[in-house]
Amino acid sequence: MLILGRREGDSIIIDGGIRIVVVSCDRGGVRIGIDAPSHVKILRGEIADQVKSENERAAAPVGTEWLAALGAPTSKPAPEPDA
Repeated sequence: MLILGRREGDSIIIDGGIRIVVVSCDRGGVRIGIDAPSHVKILRGEIADQVKSENERAAAPVGTEWLAALGAPTSKPAPEPDA
């Protein structure tokens, strides 16, 4: 990780035409502006973590007890053999 000291109005240029500007600083935090090409996706870290967590939860195996409680079949019946 690269750590830089910047002041209000200072910027950082990242390969690919991404420019990060320090808009303001105070005791409550730092406000930054990001100028990037439209094809570059920019997400806040906590949002990316939430999306990852939700994707992992959705992909996890699910118990079928709740389906049975609703009266839904929990497994497909075996096909009958051809006679």
